[in-house]
Amino acid sequence: MSKPLTDQEKRKQISVRGLAGVENVADLKTNFNRHLHFTLVKDRNVATKRDYYFALAHTVRDHLVGRWIRTQQHYYEKDPKRVYYLSLEFYMGRTLQNTMVNLALENACDEAIYQVKTYLQIFQDGGTGTCFLDSMATLGLAAYGYGIRYEFGIFNQKIVNGWQAEEADDWLRYGNPWEKARPEYMRPVHFYGRVEHHPDGVKWVDTQVVLALPYDTPVPGYRNNIVNTMRLWSAKAPCEFHLKDFNVGGYIQAVLDKNLAENISRVLYPNDNFFEGKELRLKQEYFVVAATLQDIIRRFKASKFGSTEVVRMDLTTLPDKVAIQLNDTHPAMAIPELMRILVDDEKLSWDTAWDITVRTCAYTNHTVLPEALERWPIDLFQNLLPRHLEIIYEINRRHLERITALYPGDYDRLRRMSLIEECGQKKINMAHLCIVGSHAVNGVAQIHSDIIKDTVFKDFYEVDPQKFQNKTNGITPRRWLVMCNPGLAEVIAEVKIGEDYIRDLSQLKNLLKFVDDDALIRDIAKVKQENKLKFAVHLEEQYKVKINPNSMFDVQVKRIHEYKRQLLNCLHIITLYNRKSIIIQAAPGYHTAKMIIKLITAIGEVVNNDSVVGDRLKVIYLENYRVTLAEKVIPASDLSEQISTAGTEASGTGNMKFMLNGALTIGTMDGANVEMAEEAGEENLFIFGMRVKDVEALDQKGYDAMEYYNRIPELKQVMDQISGGFFSPGEPDLFKDIVKMLMHHDRFKVFADYEDYIKCQEKVSALYKNTKEWTKMVIHNIAGCGKFSSDRTIAQYAREIWGMEPSLEKIAAPDDPR
Repeated sequence: MSKPLTDQEKRKQISVRGLAGVENVADLKTNFNRHLHFTLVKDRNVATKRDYYFALAHTVRDHLVGRWIRTQQHYYEKDPKRVYYLSLEFYMGRTLQNTMVNLALENACDEAIYQVKTYLQIFQDGGTGTCFLDSMATLGLAAYGYGIRYEFGIFNQKIVNGWQAEEADDWLRYGNPWEKARPEYMRPVHFYGRVEHHPDGVKWVDTQVVLALPYDTPVPGYRNNIVNTMRLWSAKAPCEFHLKDFNVGGYIQAVLDKNLAENISRVLYPNDNFFEGKELRLKQEYFVVAATLQDIIRRFKASKFGSTEVVRMDLTTLPDKVAIQLNDTHPAMAIPELMRILVDDEKLSWDTAWDITVRTCAYTNHTVLPEALERWPIDLFQNLLPRHLEIIYEINRRHLERITALYPGDYDRLRRMSLIEECGQKKINMAHLCIVGSHAVNGVAQIHSDIIKDTVFKDFYEVDPQKFQNKTNGITPRRWLVMCNPGLAEVIAEVKIGEDYIRDLSQLKNLLKFVDDDALIRDIAKVKQENKLKFAVHLEEQYKVKINPNSMFDVQVKRIHEYKRQLLNCLHIITLYNRKSIIIQAAPGYHTAKMIIKLITAIGEVVNNDSVVGDRLKVIYLENYRVTLAEKVIPASDLSEQISTAGTEASGTGNMKFMLNGALTIGTMDGANVEMAEEAGEENLFIFGMRVKDVEALDQKGYDAMEYYNRIPELKQVMDQISGGFFSPGEPDLFKDIVKMLMHHDRFKVFADYEDYIKCQEKVSALYKNTKEWTKMVIHNIAGCGKFSSDRTIAQYAREIWGMEPSLEKIAAPDDPR
């Protein structure tokens, strides 16, 4: 039997050799050694694995720099419209491997590293990137991502005695080879102070200044020589210390003040779908917006007109050259900040400035949960951003005048649509601000977009229906197939449909021609089994739990939140345990979230140590879930749990990643699941539970959890075990809060879907025994993934919101004489 191919060998088989020809190997090897010696000042006698990674990263980065510079030169010469994507979070990923794939350098790098007796497998990097930025570069859009360069990312999660413990994520401890500091573009950001009104205009004075220092990271497109920029801002004090303070003995206080200013970019707030009105968070949101808008206007004014280089001063043309996309409400301050710049600094009239702002900005909504929507207290704004509070009041006054003219006497509508919530503590509704101040508002799945039009923002939709759109989320096939599942990518490319699907995922539909092909069925099943074997080894090494790789890998990876219903999954696991059925389960704040984690680990402790059950049932909580772990678990998964209450999940992208990697979905008709069922055929997913209309009907009737508890014996048994301390014998009341919530205060109606979920899981188990039929369903799902490419998503944003046309044009490489 021939030795199985490594992941690197499989990726070689789906790579266009292009840049990665044999002639590059010697140069790469030379440059690798040069960076090891002259950049890192090491030789191979003392170099560590991290040194080898940095040497390779610098070597690959060399291939980016020329393309990066040439791309910016191209944009300067052509003066295209530019899109600026503002987000408070850019998720982490492996930049090294992503760059090698997009530049077609993997073959040469693999060979060069082999020749210097170092192995690529040792490198696990923490670069940055997103599916959307990848697609913008691949589609040839002049695009920029803007965010914060957090010194500490979201915490590292550790599970200690079944409880979550947070540890600092010091991801910059050893530096970041991909970023380039740009101190020449440092920008001042103002806070606090007071507002003065003069005949010649308004001045915001006596402010405290924090400097925003930009760090640029290259974002390469897929084999088109285009390299866009992600710019992240780091907070710096305006001076190292005040000499006057130092002379009078105030040095310590001066340093403390410096640290306080730089706390703005110190740490990323966890996104747990629950809004907390913290001053530091508002500072972060305004900090990134203020620095970014200064940068945008600087670039706009410095643009070239044809063959003439002049400073563009006519800001009325800004919407023709600039599109600003607000990713959720976190960058909502872009609206009043742009108004402040245009009115106070540029001296434009209010009406002109407002027209520019609305035509420039667009807003993506990501949640229908009221507790997740940002509402900032007025007194916090008054203290921190007094001028912006005035501007928001004026925006609201004019907005309500318009609503009054349209609906005279409808005071309840005025209350509902106001940007200022008057009930209790006065607050600014940031979602309302985004809707009023943008020309386009979109949800991220069709069902989500319909819900925000029909319920959450119904009043606004009735006034401006033309604003509302849908842009179903997508994922990049480069990272979420070619990189993380090269075996499957190779089967698709080499055996059946060629390589072009990597740029055009809709071509996966051609797999349907071969859905009954025994060779394809065998090859896809083989790839899945290989991925499961590798993941089983990882689990045994990391978690000391040995699992049977022939069992079904049933996986739920979600942020812990009640609406995602990890608790429904828990009830199913306990039901299986009581039945002694077979499953392998993996799953990735606030108090309830931590209690859910504890319950999952407590169930695992009982189940995994039951000698009667043996290896027929295992429960594993994967701690510190992140992109690099996702790249292992997703290709190994058989069943993807997407079980949120219908009408609560905006879209999800994990469901798409599992689908593309050959996992079948068990889920409700929620989020993107609805469109996945449309694309693959509902018969090729395991759909259960209430639809949105059923949830609404149950709300009107009144949800009574006790009705289900008393009617369903297995559910009663499960709940009695949890409440009676079966899974916490030392603390029988440990899970009383979860029990109380499920029995009396469950907004997400876990019990209502329990019975149908259990029956659906029985169908899953029965089909899993028939490998051929299971794999045919997998092929239908992979073939239906074309819609869920982020390339499609971004092309729609470009054409329908930003007024830009994607381009398949390639820029000449730096060594191309053209």
